[in-house]
Amino acid sequence: MPGGRNLDEGYLVRRRQFERQAEGYLELGMPEHALESLARLGGIENLSPMGLYLHGEALRELHRYEEALDSLEKSAQALPKSVDPLLSLAWCYKRTSRIEMAVDCMIRALEIRPEVALLHYNLACYLSLAGRKAEALVHLSRAFELNAEYRALAESESDFDPIRSDPDFQALLGLSV
Repeated sequence: MPGGRNLDEGYLVRRRQFERQAEGYLELGMPEHALESLARLGGIENLSPMGLYLHGEALRELHRYEEALDSLEKSAQALPKSVDPLLSLAWCYKRTSRIEMAVDCMIRALEIRPEVALLHYNLACYLSLAGRKAEALVHLSRAFELNAEYRALAESESDFDPIRSDPDFQALLGLSV
């Protein structure tokens, strides 16, 4: 912002208010309104790292995956200990046919939070799509160890279609081979 205004305490309070408002709109399933709140700050260059994440999330929820990447990449870089931007980035990379980049995001997320079943499950999905069956099965197995509910999800998850008929996959799911 001109004149160093982004360092002004009043501006920081206002930014925090608009970002909280955007977060509330996202929780209510109103991504368009979240984007409107964030736009009041004059552009993504004026958003905090969390604001960038919220901006990317709103775009992701609107299926504007390509547009979401810039905000999410900046957020992930500015919040190196947060898995949320990485999860959203991976989601968008998958939907823009950049599976290996989605895999990389999930690996980074697991370096931060290796105990989170969702991260192992999503990595298994992306590895399956990338044709990396052995690695996919390792992470899928770990997801099941951490949260058995993922077993039911995996049975119908289309990301596992490339390995669905594989005997190792079926054995892991406990299906008859």
